[in-house]
Amino acid sequence: MHSSLPLLFGIIAIASASPFERRTVAALNTAAFDEAQQRNNTATRAFSGTSIKTGDGRCVFIDELSGDFRANLNPIQVAACDGSAGQSWDVVTAGAHDNVAGTMLLVSTLTQACMNFDDRRAPGNQVIMFSCGGRADGGGAVTPSQLFNFTGGAGPLALQPQSGANVCLAVTSANVLDQAPCAAGDVTQSFSFGGGAPSAGATTSVAAAGPTSPVAGATPTPTSALASSASITLATNTKVPVTDSSASASSGPSASTPAVGSAAQSASSNSISAVPVSRAGGVLQPSAAAEANPKDTTATLAFSAASIKTSSGQCLFIDSTAGDFRENLIPIAVQDCTGAAGEKFDIVTAGAHNNEANSTLVVSSLTEGCLNFDDRRAAGDQVIMFSCGGRADGGGAVTDSQLFPFGGGNSIVLAPKNGAGATCLFANGAKLDQEACTGDANQTFDIVA
Repeated sequence: MHSSLPLLFGIIAIASASPFERRTVAALNTAAFDEAQQRNNTATRAFSGTSIKTGDGRCVFIDELSGDFRANLNPIQVAACDGSAGQSWDVVTAGAHDNVAGTMLLVSTLTQACMNFDDRRAPGNQVIMFSCGGRADGGGAVTPSQLFNFTGGAGPLALQPQSGANVCLAVTSANVLDQAPCAAGDVTQSFSFGGGAPSAGATTSVAAAGPTSPVAGATPTPTSALASSASITLATNTKVPVTDSSASASSGPSASTPAVGSAAQSASSNSISAVPVSRAGGVLQPSAAAEANPKDTTATLAFSAASIKTSSGQCLFIDSTAGDFRENLIPIAVQDCTGAAGEKFDIVTAGAHNNEANSTLVVSSLTEGCLNFDDRRAAGDQVIMFSCGGRADGGGAVTDSQLFPFGGGNSIVLAPKNGAGATCLFANGAKLDQEACTGDANQTFDIVA
């Protein structure tokens, strides 16, 4: 037994030194992967199935298992060229996800995900693969975080995303792609498509086109992981093992009160049985839910664990298993009030995810997710609970899709700030939905502590 300890410590040391976190999936979920990563057969390709070579002649690659169950959030790595599937790329200059002249998408031929730059992510983890169009489920259209300046040719050229000002991708000492200020002639920022290594002294061109503003919330947020093989392993309806949540448990209820918690809390206390969820992922991952929806202990609350009632006296309610594996994407139900934990919300007027005066977040006391309006989603599915800050993994700061005007008092009109005063939430039968603001009573909600 003792002889195994050095090996164990060695593994721990390697993991600690790695720039990546441990991979999050052993296999991809077939249905979710197919939905999120769809090949655009009508796209115009400048290159198809080509390699992207660095200034020193190595190849850019991805490991399809280094991201999440959809093959999103993968880091982009660099290694010796070997012709493997993970080193194959399409250079798309027009199509469903690129409608801007003088730009390109860099699409993995292996997974069909797009190279993506997001400066809202943690430093060192801003260059990742993500569903083309910027929506995790593949429903996005065009996002500047995936458009790179391109005037044609095989290079050498810089990879300059339109969502960054004077930002170029660069190879780091950890052999991954990251972002850096553009520097003409910097070999770490020099890339070419196919063929042999660039000749010595080749210059790198940096396009002068100015960046455009990124779409708010266009890319939910990742976790990186270790490299593995270059072949895709797909698992139909893969059951992801449930692990204990790292979040601190709050004080439990008294013995006379039934214990009611979110699905993540329930799964954490009983890690033997997987907790099914209605949306992406199939089963709850408590550690992912805890990371995505941490409690802001610094927040200022106007109300804590309050009910939000409609003009007809019903309550807003969330079912923590009605969303995805992180307890995101939960629809908000409207039902008769019962006092259940899913009916309780915090009205947060300041904190890590609200830095605007006279505004509030509406935070579920059960899951710590925020009420969110996103008009890019399908009609009828635009009002949901999502990680506060607007990043799927909890790494976001402030987003106007979760801020509602609030000057105090016991009532509120839920008019999300990204709706510019024209959109209000209302009880549409058994669910919360959006419509044009009219001033009607059904658009005013009472806050009952």
